[in-house]
Amino acid sequence: MTARRFALIDRDGTINVEKHYLSDPDQLELYPGVGAAIRRLNRLGLGVAVVTNQSGIARGYFDLERLEQIHTRLYALLEAEGAAIDGIYVCPHAPTDVCDCRKPLPGMVAQAVAEHHFDPAASFMIGDKEVDVELGRAVGATTFLVRTGHGRDHVTGTKADHVVDDLPAAVRIIETLV
Repeated sequence: MTARRFALIDRDGTINVEKHYLSDPDQLELYPGVGAAIRRLNRLGLGVAVVTNQSGIARGYFDLERLEQIHTRLYALLEAEGAAIDGIYVCPHAPTDVCDCRKPLPGMVAQAVAEHHFDPAASFMIGDKEVDVELGRAVGATTFLVRTGHGRDHVTGTKADHVVDDLPAAVRIIETLV
C-alpha cells in the first residue's frame, strides 16, 4: 500500500446536481464549488475516486455507452476547473441483483484499491445518502454526509463522522485532517 490517501466521492447529489437517473450528458451540472474543492484535494496530494451506484442501467433507463458519455463530460467539466479525478467506479446493478459492488457493499472501493494501491481505512468517504456513510464505515474510512442531493433527508440518525453542507465544506475539514 502507498502512503497516498484517497477521497472516495459519491457522484449524484454530491458532485453533480441530483437529476433522478441522470441519463443525458447535457444535463450534468456540478454543484457550486465542486471543481475548486476537488482541485484542493488534488493539491493536498489526495487521490480522488468517484464511487456511484447506477441502477438506471439495470432498469433500462440508459446503457453503458450513455454512462460513458456522462462521465466524459464530468471529466471535462472538472478539467476546465483545474480538477482531476483518478477514476470512476460504477455499480450498474439493480438493488435486487446479487453483487458485491452496490453501495454499501465495498466492491467499488476494492476495485479502486486494486488499481491505485491505497489503504481504504486512511480514506475519506463523502456522499449524500446513508449508504455512502455505511460504505465508508465498512472500509474504515472517515465519513461525511453532505446536505446536498438526498442529504437533507438523511441527517437525522446518520452514523457519519461529519455532517456538512456540501463537498467544499467536507474538503475544508479534510484539509485539517491531513
